[in-house]
Amino acid sequence: MLDIKHIRESASEIKKRLQQRGSHYDQEIDEILSCDETRRKAETDKQVLQAERKQTSKKIGQLKSQGEDTTAIEAEVRNIGEQIKQIEEQVEIAGNRQAELLLSVPNLPHLDCPVGDNEDANPTVRVWGEKPQLESEQDHLVLAENLGIISFDDGARITGSGFAVYRGKGAKLERALVQFLLDLQTEKHGYEEVNVPHLVKRECMEGTGQLPKFEEDMYGIENNALFLAPTAEVPVTNLYRDTLLKEKDLPIKMTAHTPCFRREAGSAGRDNRGIIRTHQFDKVELVQIVDPASSTQTLEELTGHAEAALQALGLHYRVIELCTGDIGFSSCKTYDIEVWAPGQGKYLEVSSCSSFGDYQARRMRLRFKNSEGKNEFCHTLNGSGTALPRLYVALLEQYQRPDGSIEIPAALRPYFGADEIPSSQ
Repeated sequence: MLDIKHIRESASEIKKRLQQRGSHYDQEIDEILSCDETRRKAETDKQVLQAERKQTSKKIGQLKSQGEDTTAIEAEVRNIGEQIKQIEEQVEIAGNRQAELLLSVPNLPHLDCPVGDNEDANPTVRVWGEKPQLESEQDHLVLAENLGIISFDDGARITGSGFAVYRGKGAKLERALVQFLLDLQTEKHGYEEVNVPHLVKRECMEGTGQLPKFEEDMYGIENNALFLAPTAEVPVTNLYRDTLLKEKDLPIKMTAHTPCFRREAGSAGRDNRGIIRTHQFDKVELVQIVDPASSTQTLEELTGHAEAALQALGLHYRVIELCTGDIGFSSCKTYDIEVWAPGQGKYLEVSSCSSFGDYQARRMRLRFKNSEGKNEFCHTLNGSGTALPRLYVALLEQYQRPDGSIEIPAALRPYFGADEIPSSQ
Protein backbone atom coordinates (compact mmCIF):
# COMPACT_ATOMS: atom_id res chain seq x y z
CA MET A 1 0.00 0.00 0.00
CA LEU A 2 1.03 3.61 -0.30
CA ASP A 3 2.87 5.37 2.52
CA ILE A 4 0.38 7.53 4.45
CA LYS A 5 3.16 10.01 5.23
CA HIS A 6 3.81 10.38 1.49
CA ILE A 7 0.10 10.92 0.88
CA ARG A 8 -0.03 13.66 3.54
CA GLU A 9 2.98 15.44 2.08
CA SER A 10 2.34 14.98 -1.66
CA ALA A 11 -1.37 14.36 -2.22
CA SER A 12 -1.53 16.37 -5.47
CA GLU A 13 1.46 14.58 -6.98
CA ILE A 14 0.05 11.18 -6.00
CA LYS A 15 -3.33 11.97 -7.57
CA LYS A 16 -1.59 13.00 -10.79
CA ARG A 17 0.52 9.84 -10.98
CA LEU A 18 -2.49 7.63 -10.25
CA GLN A 19 -4.40 9.37 -13.06
CA GLN A 20 -1.70 8.12 -15.44
CA ARG A 21 -3.11 4.65 -14.80
CA GLY A 22 -6.29 5.73 -16.58
CA SER A 23 -8.45 5.89 -13.45
CA HIS A 24 -9.14 8.64 -10.95
CA TYR A 25 -8.48 8.01 -7.27
CA ASP A 26 -8.91 11.62 -6.12
CA GLN A 27 -11.94 10.78 -3.99
CA GLU A 28 -10.16 7.87 -2.29
CA ILE A 29 -7.08 9.99 -1.56
CA ASP A 30 -9.22 12.81 -0.13
CA GLU A 31 -11.13 10.37 2.08
CA ILE A 32 -7.88 8.75 3.24
CA LEU A 33 -6.64 12.18 4.30
CA SER A 34 -9.96 12.96 6.00
CA CYS A 35 -9.84 9.69 7.95
CA ASP A 36 -6.23 10.35 8.82
CA GLU A 37 -7.02 13.83 10.11
CA THR A 38 -9.97 12.51 12.14
CA ARG A 39 -7.89 9.71 13.59
CA ARG A 40 -4.92 11.90 14.50
CA LYS A 41 -7.06 14.62 16.06
CA ALA A 42 -8.96 12.01 18.06
CA GLU A 43 -5.67 10.51 19.27
CA THR A 44 -4.56 13.96 20.44
CA ASP A 45 -7.88 14.56 22.19
CA LYS A 46 -7.56 11.15 23.84
CA GLN A 47 -4.10 11.97 25.20
CA VAL A 48 -5.38 15.27 26.64
CA LEU A 49 -8.30 13.51 28.34
CA GLN A 50 -6.05 10.74 29.68
CA ALA A 51 -3.76 13.34 31.24
CA GLU A 52 -6.80 15.14 32.70
CA ARG A 53 -8.17 11.86 34.11
CA LYS A 54 -4.83 11.02 35.67
CA GLN A 55 -4.57 14.42 37.30
CA THR A 56 -8.16 14.34 38.53
CA SER A 57 -7.76 10.82 39.91
CA LYS A 58 -4.88 12.04 42.08
CA LYS A 59 -7.22 14.58 43.67
CA ILE A 60 -9.56 11.78 44.73
CA GLY A 61 -6.87 10.22 46.88
CA GLN A 62 -5.94 13.55 48.39
CA LEU A 63 -9.56 14.42 49.22
CA LYS A 64 -10.24 10.99 50.72
CA SER A 65 -7.18 11.30 52.96
CA GLN A 66 -8.67 14.55 54.24
CA GLY A 67 -12.03 12.87 54.86
CA GLU A 68 -13.84 14.88 52.18
CA ASP A 69 -16.66 13.71 49.92
CA THR A 70 -15.34 12.61 46.47
CA THR A 71 -18.65 11.67 44.84
CA ALA A 72 -18.66 14.59 42.41
CA ILE A 73 -15.05 14.23 41.37
CA GLU A 74 -15.42 10.46 40.90
CA ALA A 75 -18.36 11.14 38.59
CA GLU A 76 -16.13 13.58 36.70
CA VAL A 77 -13.48 10.85 36.25
CA ARG A 78 -16.13 8.39 35.01
CA ASN A 79 -17.36 11.02 32.55
CA ILE A 80 -13.83 11.50 31.24
CA GLY A 81 -13.58 7.71 30.85
CA GLU A 82 -16.76 7.67 28.78
CA GLN A 83 -15.39 10.45 26.57
CA ILE A 84 -12.17 8.47 26.07
CA LYS A 85 -14.20 5.38 25.14
CA GLN A 86 -16.17 7.36 22.54
CA ILE A 87 -12.95 8.77 21.10
CA GLU A 88 -11.42 5.27 20.90
CA GLU A 89 -14.45 4.17 18.89
CA GLN A 90 -13.93 7.13 16.54
CA VAL A 91 -10.25 6.21 16.18
CA GLU A 92 -11.12 2.60 15.37
CA ILE A 93 -13.78 3.56 12.80
CA ALA A 94 -11.51 6.11 11.10
CA GLY A 95 -8.50 3.77 11.23
CA ASN A 96 -10.42 0.84 9.75
CA ARG A 97 -11.82 2.97 6.96
CA GLN A 98 -8.40 4.43 6.21
CA ALA A 99 -6.88 0.93 6.06
CA GLU A 100 -9.70 -0.25 3.77
CA LEU A 101 -9.14 2.67 1.42
CA LEU A 102 -5.37 2.21 1.36
CA LEU A 103 -5.89 -1.41 0.30
CA SER A 104 -8.07 -0.26 -2.60
CA VAL A 105 -5.59 2.26 -4.06
CA PRO A 106 -3.05 0.85 -6.57
CA ASN A 107 0.69 1.39 -6.58
CA LEU A 108 2.21 4.49 -8.11
CA PRO A 109 3.74 3.94 -11.55
CA HIS A 110 7.52 4.24 -11.50
CA LEU A 111 8.77 7.61 -12.70
CA ASP A 112 10.52 5.80 -15.58
CA CYS A 113 7.34 3.94 -16.59
CA PRO A 114 6.22 5.00 -20.10
CA VAL A 115 3.03 7.05 -19.97
CA GLY A 116 0.15 5.69 -22.03
CA ASP A 117 -3.54 4.79 -21.93
CA ASN A 118 -3.47 1.09 -22.87
CA GLU A 119 -1.44 -1.77 -24.35
CA ASP A 120 -1.12 0.06 -27.66
CA ALA A 121 1.34 2.40 -25.93
CA ASN A 122 3.62 -0.40 -24.72
CA PRO A 123 7.08 -0.02 -26.31
CA THR A 124 9.04 -3.05 -27.49
CA VAL A 125 12.30 -3.25 -25.55
CA ARG A 126 14.00 -6.06 -27.47
CA VAL A 127 13.37 -9.07 -29.70
CA TRP A 128 15.21 -12.39 -29.48
CA GLY A 129 15.54 -14.77 -32.40
CA GLU A 130 13.46 -14.81 -35.56
CA LYS A 131 10.07 -16.17 -36.46
CA PRO A 132 10.55 -19.76 -37.61
CA GLN A 133 9.93 -20.46 -41.28
CA LEU A 134 7.48 -23.35 -41.21
CA GLU A 135 5.91 -25.39 -43.99
CA SER A 136 2.84 -25.78 -41.82
CA GLU A 137 1.51 -23.43 -39.14
CA GLN A 138 -1.18 -25.46 -37.45
CA ASP A 139 -2.90 -24.39 -34.27
CA HIS A 140 -1.83 -26.17 -31.07
CA LEU A 141 -5.37 -27.50 -30.70
CA VAL A 142 -5.14 -29.37 -34.00
CA LEU A 143 -1.65 -30.60 -33.20
CA ALA A 144 -2.60 -31.75 -29.69
CA GLU A 145 -5.78 -33.46 -30.87
CA ASN A 146 -3.99 -35.32 -33.67
CA LEU A 147 -1.25 -36.43 -31.26
CA GLY A 148 -3.72 -37.33 -28.49
CA ILE A 149 -1.78 -35.36 -25.88
CA ILE A 150 -4.43 -32.90 -24.60
CA SER A 151 -8.12 -33.57 -24.04
CA PHE A 152 -10.56 -30.74 -23.40
CA ASP A 153 -13.51 -33.14 -23.46
CA ASP A 154 -12.03 -35.00 -20.50
CA GLY A 155 -11.45 -31.73 -18.65
CA ALA A 156 -15.03 -30.64 -19.24
CA ARG A 157 -16.34 -34.07 -18.22
CA ILE A 158 -14.65 -34.09 -14.80
CA THR A 159 -14.70 -30.35 -13.97
CA GLY A 160 -16.19 -28.08 -16.62
CA SER A 161 -15.20 -25.75 -19.42
CA GLY A 162 -11.83 -24.04 -19.09
CA PHE A 163 -10.03 -27.18 -17.85
CA ALA A 164 -7.80 -29.59 -19.75
CA VAL A 165 -6.34 -33.07 -19.25
CA TYR A 166 -2.81 -33.79 -20.48
CA ARG A 167 -2.33 -37.41 -21.51
CA GLY A 168 0.59 -39.69 -22.33
CA LYS A 169 3.46 -37.80 -23.92
CA GLY A 170 1.51 -34.59 -23.39
CA ALA A 171 1.63 -35.07 -19.60
CA LYS A 172 5.29 -36.07 -19.83
CA LEU A 173 6.10 -32.92 -21.82
CA GLU A 174 4.43 -30.77 -19.17
CA ARG A 175 6.43 -32.50 -16.41
CA ALA A 176 9.66 -32.17 -18.40
CA LEU A 177 9.11 -28.44 -18.85
CA VAL A 178 8.50 -27.94 -15.12
CA GLN A 179 11.66 -29.83 -14.17
CA PHE A 180 13.71 -28.01 -16.81
CA LEU A 181 12.52 -24.59 -15.61
CA LEU A 182 13.17 -25.35 -11.93
CA ASP A 183 16.65 -26.74 -12.61
CA LEU A 184 17.53 -23.72 -14.74
CA GLN A 185 16.61 -21.22 -12.03
CA THR A 186 18.06 -23.15 -9.07
CA GLU A 187 21.27 -24.41 -10.65
CA LYS A 188 22.15 -21.51 -12.95
CA HIS A 189 20.58 -18.46 -11.32
CA GLY A 190 20.79 -19.30 -7.64
CA TYR A 191 17.13 -19.43 -6.61
CA GLU A 192 16.05 -21.53 -3.64
CA GLU A 193 13.29 -23.96 -4.59
CA VAL A 194 10.33 -23.90 -2.21
CA ASN A 195 7.27 -26.13 -2.12
CA VAL A 196 4.35 -24.18 -0.67
CA PRO A 197 0.67 -24.83 0.17
CA HIS A 198 -1.81 -24.20 -2.61
CA LEU A 199 -4.33 -22.71 -0.18
CA VAL A 200 -3.61 -19.27 1.25
CA LYS A 201 -5.22 -17.09 3.91
CA ARG A 202 -7.14 -13.98 3.01
CA GLU A 203 -4.50 -11.73 4.57
CA CYS A 204 -1.88 -13.28 2.27
CA MET A 205 -3.98 -12.35 -0.76
CA GLU A 206 -4.28 -8.83 0.62
CA GLY A 207 -0.54 -8.74 1.24
CA THR A 208 0.41 -9.21 -2.40
CA GLY A 209 -2.50 -7.14 -3.72
CA GLN A 210 -4.91 -9.70 -5.21
CA LEU A 211 -7.52 -8.63 -2.67
CA PRO A 212 -9.74 -6.78 -2.33
CA LYS A 213 -9.82 -5.63 -5.97
CA PHE A 214 -9.75 -8.98 -7.78
CA GLU A 215 -11.84 -11.11 -5.44
CA GLU A 216 -14.35 -12.09 -8.14
CA ASP A 217 -11.53 -13.71 -10.15
CA MET A 218 -10.43 -15.92 -7.25
CA TYR A 219 -11.57 -19.32 -6.00
CA GLY A 220 -12.46 -18.81 -2.35
CA ILE A 221 -13.57 -21.36 0.24
CA GLU A 222 -14.80 -21.18 3.86
CA ASN A 223 -16.55 -17.87 3.24
CA ASN A 224 -13.47 -16.55 1.44
CA ALA A 225 -11.24 -16.96 4.49
CA LEU A 226 -9.06 -19.23 2.34
CA PHE A 227 -8.30 -19.09 -1.39
CA LEU A 228 -6.81 -21.40 -3.98
CA ALA A 229 -3.56 -19.64 -4.90
CA PRO A 230 -3.92 -17.72 -8.18
CA THR A 231 -0.12 -17.68 -8.50
CA ALA A 232 2.86 -18.86 -6.45
CA GLU A 233 3.66 -15.17 -5.92
CA VAL A 234 1.12 -15.19 -3.09
CA PRO A 235 2.36 -18.03 -0.84
CA VAL A 236 6.05 -17.56 -1.70
CA THR A 237 6.23 -13.79 -1.03
CA ASN A 238 4.12 -14.20 2.11
CA LEU A 239 6.69 -16.59 3.56
CA TYR A 240 8.21 -13.39 4.94
CA ARG A 241 5.11 -11.48 6.03
CA ASP A 242 5.38 -9.90 9.50
CA THR A 243 9.16 -10.40 9.36
CA LEU A 244 12.12 -8.17 10.27
CA LEU A 245 15.12 -9.32 8.25
CA LYS A 246 18.78 -8.48 8.64
CA GLU A 247 20.51 -6.58 5.86
CA LYS A 248 22.82 -9.56 5.28
CA ASP A 249 19.76 -11.75 4.57
CA LEU A 250 19.10 -9.84 1.34
CA PRO A 251 18.61 -10.59 -1.46
CA ILE A 252 16.26 -13.53 -0.99
CA LYS A 253 15.63 -15.45 -4.23
CA MET A 254 12.98 -18.17 -4.39
CA THR A 255 11.32 -20.24 -7.10
CA ALA A 256 8.32 -22.53 -6.91
CA HIS A 257 6.19 -24.69 -9.16
CA THR A 258 2.48 -24.58 -8.34
CA PRO A 259 -0.86 -24.97 -10.03
CA CYS A 260 -2.64 -21.63 -10.36
CA PHE A 261 -6.39 -21.17 -10.06
CA ARG A 262 -8.34 -18.25 -11.55
CA ARG A 263 -12.00 -17.80 -12.37
CA GLU A 264 -11.12 -15.23 -15.05
CA ALA A 265 -14.45 -13.56 -14.32
CA GLY A 266 -13.34 -10.40 -16.06
CA SER A 267 -11.93 -12.05 -19.18
CA ALA A 268 -15.05 -12.06 -21.37
CA GLY A 269 -14.17 -11.32 -24.97
CA ARG A 270 -10.52 -12.30 -24.59
CA ASP A 271 -8.92 -15.13 -26.53
CA ASN A 272 -9.84 -18.27 -24.60
CA ARG A 273 -8.87 -20.74 -27.33
CA GLY A 274 -7.31 -24.03 -26.25
CA ILE A 275 -4.94 -23.81 -23.30
CA ILE A 276 -4.12 -20.13 -23.82
CA ARG A 277 -6.46 -19.14 -20.99
CA THR A 278 -7.71 -21.77 -18.55
CA HIS A 279 -8.99 -21.79 -14.97
CA GLN A 280 -6.19 -24.06 -13.75
CA PHE A 281 -2.63 -24.03 -15.07
CA ASP A 282 0.92 -24.73 -13.92
CA LYS A 283 3.57 -22.09 -13.50
CA VAL A 284 7.12 -21.74 -12.25
CA GLU A 285 7.39 -18.46 -10.34
CA LEU A 286 10.44 -16.35 -9.49
CA VAL A 287 10.34 -14.12 -6.38
CA GLN A 288 13.01 -11.78 -5.04
CA ILE A 289 13.05 -9.73 -1.82
CA VAL A 290 15.75 -7.07 -1.95
CA ASP A 291 17.26 -3.91 -0.54
CA PRO A 292 15.48 -0.90 -2.12
CA ALA A 293 18.82 0.34 -3.49
CA SER A 294 19.09 -2.68 -5.79
CA SER A 295 15.48 -3.17 -6.94
CA THR A 296 15.84 -1.39 -10.30
CA GLN A 297 18.83 -3.51 -11.27
CA THR A 298 17.13 -6.62 -9.90
CA LEU A 299 14.12 -6.19 -12.21
CA GLU A 300 16.45 -6.28 -15.23
CA GLU A 301 18.20 -9.35 -13.79
CA LEU A 302 14.98 -11.20 -12.99
CA THR A 303 13.58 -10.50 -16.47
CA GLY A 304 16.78 -11.93 -17.92
CA HIS A 305 16.32 -15.08 -15.84
CA ALA A 306 12.86 -15.61 -17.32
CA GLU A 307 14.17 -14.91 -20.83
CA ALA A 308 16.92 -17.49 -20.36
CA ALA A 309 14.33 -20.27 -20.38
CA LEU A 310 12.99 -19.24 -23.79
CA GLN A 311 16.50 -18.80 -25.18
CA ALA A 312 17.54 -22.26 -23.98
CA LEU A 313 14.46 -23.69 -25.73
CA GLY A 314 15.19 -21.69 -28.88
CA LEU A 315 11.81 -19.96 -28.89
CA HIS A 316 11.42 -16.61 -30.63
CA TYR A 317 10.04 -13.90 -28.31
CA ARG A 318 9.92 -10.20 -27.60
CA VAL A 319 10.03 -8.09 -24.44
CA ILE A 320 7.70 -5.12 -24.02
CA GLU A 321 7.49 -2.60 -21.21
CA LEU A 322 4.01 -1.91 -19.89
CA CYS A 323 2.86 1.70 -19.91
CA THR A 324 1.14 3.41 -16.99
CA GLY A 325 -2.31 2.51 -18.28
CA ASP A 326 -1.49 -1.20 -18.58
CA ILE A 327 0.60 -2.12 -15.52
CA GLY A 328 -0.89 -4.35 -12.84
CA PHE A 329 -2.57 -3.06 -9.69
CA SER A 330 0.40 -3.66 -7.36
CA SER A 331 3.21 -3.07 -9.85
CA CYS A 332 5.22 0.08 -10.35
CA LYS A 333 7.21 -1.21 -13.35
CA THR A 334 6.65 -4.29 -15.51
CA TYR A 335 8.20 -6.09 -18.47
CA ASP A 336 6.07 -8.63 -20.35
CA ILE A 337 7.78 -11.41 -22.26
CA GLU A 338 5.72 -12.53 -25.24
CA VAL A 339 6.52 -15.70 -27.14
CA TRP A 340 5.62 -16.15 -30.79
CA ALA A 341 2.81 -18.63 -31.54
CA PRO A 342 2.71 -19.32 -35.32
CA GLY A 343 -0.63 -21.13 -35.17
CA GLN A 344 -2.20 -18.07 -33.55
CA GLY A 345 -0.33 -15.63 -35.77
CA LYS A 346 0.57 -13.50 -32.76
CA TYR A 347 2.66 -13.16 -29.64
CA LEU A 348 1.40 -14.57 -26.33
CA GLU A 349 2.40 -13.29 -22.91
CA VAL A 350 4.33 -16.06 -21.19
CA SER A 351 5.88 -14.05 -18.36
CA SER A 352 5.22 -10.79 -16.56
CA CYS A 353 8.19 -9.52 -14.55
CA SER A 354 7.36 -6.75 -12.08
CA SER A 355 8.87 -4.55 -9.42
CA PHE A 356 6.48 -3.56 -6.64
CA GLY A 357 8.76 -1.20 -4.74
CA ASP A 358 7.71 -1.26 -1.08
CA TYR A 359 3.99 -1.54 -1.94
CA GLN A 360 3.60 -5.24 -1.09
CA ALA A 361 6.07 -5.05 1.81
CA ARG A 362 3.94 -2.38 3.51
CA ARG A 363 0.85 -4.56 3.15
CA MET A 364 2.77 -7.55 4.55
CA ARG A 365 4.80 -5.62 7.17
CA LEU A 366 8.00 -7.02 5.65
CA ARG A 367 11.05 -5.01 6.77
CA PHE A 368 14.81 -5.24 7.23
CA LYS A 369 17.22 -3.45 9.55
CA ASN A 370 19.45 -1.29 7.36
CA SER A 371 23.11 -0.36 7.88
CA GLU A 372 22.10 2.56 10.09
CA GLY A 373 20.13 0.26 12.36
CA LYS A 374 16.76 1.60 11.19
CA ASN A 375 13.85 -0.61 10.15
CA GLU A 376 13.08 -0.15 6.45
CA PHE A 377 10.56 -1.76 4.13
CA CYS A 378 12.00 -4.26 1.65
CA HIS A 379 11.29 -4.15 -2.07
CA THR A 380 9.64 -7.18 -3.69
CA LEU A 381 9.77 -8.43 -7.28
CA ASN A 382 8.43 -11.42 -9.12
CA GLY A 383 8.05 -12.90 -12.55
CA SER A 384 6.79 -16.00 -14.27
CA GLY A 385 9.67 -18.26 -15.09
CA THR A 386 7.45 -19.22 -16.92
CA ALA A 387 3.71 -19.95 -17.21
CA LEU A 388 3.36 -23.43 -18.71
CA PRO A 389 0.29 -23.34 -21.03
CA ARG A 390 1.48 -20.63 -23.39
CA LEU A 391 5.05 -21.96 -23.30
CA TYR A 392 3.53 -25.29 -24.26
CA VAL A 393 1.55 -23.66 -27.08
CA ALA A 394 4.65 -21.92 -28.45
CA LEU A 395 6.73 -25.07 -28.26
CA LEU A 396 4.17 -27.15 -30.16
CA GLU A 397 3.59 -24.47 -32.77
CA GLN A 398 7.21 -23.35 -33.28
CA TYR A 399 8.58 -26.92 -33.37
CA GLN A 400 5.85 -28.56 -35.46
CA ARG A 401 6.81 -30.56 -38.53
CA PRO A 402 4.80 -30.97 -41.74
CA ASP A 403 3.75 -34.52 -40.74
CA GLY A 404 2.30 -33.25 -37.43
CA SER A 405 5.14 -34.54 -35.23
CA ILE A 406 6.84 -32.23 -32.74
CA GLU A 407 10.59 -31.80 -32.43
CA ILE A 408 11.79 -31.57 -28.82
CA PRO A 409 14.37 -28.79 -28.26
CA ALA A 410 17.84 -30.09 -27.36
CA ALA A 411 17.78 -28.53 -23.86
CA LEU A 412 14.57 -30.40 -23.03
CA ARG A 413 15.54 -33.83 -24.34
CA PRO A 414 17.30 -35.03 -21.15
CA TYR A 415 14.06 -34.36 -19.27
CA PHE A 416 11.66 -35.70 -21.90
CA GLY A 417 13.76 -38.71 -22.80
CA ALA A 418 13.25 -38.40 -26.57
CA ASP A 419 13.91 -35.97 -29.40
CA GLU A 420 10.36 -35.88 -30.73
CA ILE A 421 6.72 -36.58 -30.21
CA PRO A 422 6.07 -38.73 -33.29
CA SER A 423 3.12 -38.21 -35.54
CA SER A 424 0.24 -40.60 -35.03
CA GLN A 425 -0.40 -40.68 -38.77
